[in-house]
Amino acid sequence: MLTLNKGRYRARLADTPGDIRAAQRLRHRCFRGGEGLDRDRFDELCQHVLVESPESRDLFACFRLLPIRFGVQLDGCYSAQHYDLAALASYPGNMVEMGRFCIAPGPPDPDILRVAWGALTAYVDQNRVDLLFGCSSFPGVDAKDHAGAFSYLTGRHLAPECWRPGIRAADIVRFDHDAVGDQTDFRLAIKILPPLLRSYLAMGGWVGDHAVIDGDLNTMHVFTGLEIAKIPAARARLLRAISA
Repeated sequence: MLTLNKGRYRARLADTPGDIRAAQRLRHRCFRGGEGLDRDRFDELCQHVLVESPESRDLFACFRLLPIRFGVQLDGCYSAQHYDLAALASYPGNMVEMGRFCIAPGPPDPDILRVAWGALTAYVDQNRVDLLFGCSSFPGVDAKDHAGAFSYLTGRHLAPECWRPGIRAADIVRFDHDAVGDQTDFRLAIKILPPLLRSYLAMGGWVGDHAVIDGDLNTMHVFTGLEIAKIPAARARLLRAISA
């Protein structure tokens, strides 16, 4: 059982229906606004990680993990609804889909994200995960709002062609390779990236070549992958120090 205590926070796997409902309530607040339960058919397939206060049990962050065994279950994962993942079917290692990552609204505390990554690192090591993947979300559905970020991703972080997902969704925005150039302020683009995606990229992560418009959640999301063996050694040592 995964449990990580660091300072004011504890990360652990959900082990009761009440734990999962708490995660679904937080997801609803973060992704849809207001009170309710954000739930889908994938919840029962996944393991759910909670970052909470050990004393009050207040929930500050959560995400879910779905192990994929050598491509067999790829067509049944959340990302496969939106992307053609045929290229990943031959990936030579253990894959895990990470999804529905969210942090409770309120004053930012970098320790929450740090503990979440520490818990994820412990899970990766315990389960010998080789590739993490999922969907990184940008708020809203207007591509113009994220043109700089998409240009930055195209110029610096495209997935290797051998693993790059194909198009499956009807409503997409293709990244414009011709738009990458001196006009893009990459320093500003990095600052406005979603925090989770920024963390992935800092560890050597990569993205697909298009964004999918998700009207249900009012977001645009980009397929994101992280090959564990390619995380820089210094960053890997830091993550394992947090997970210890």
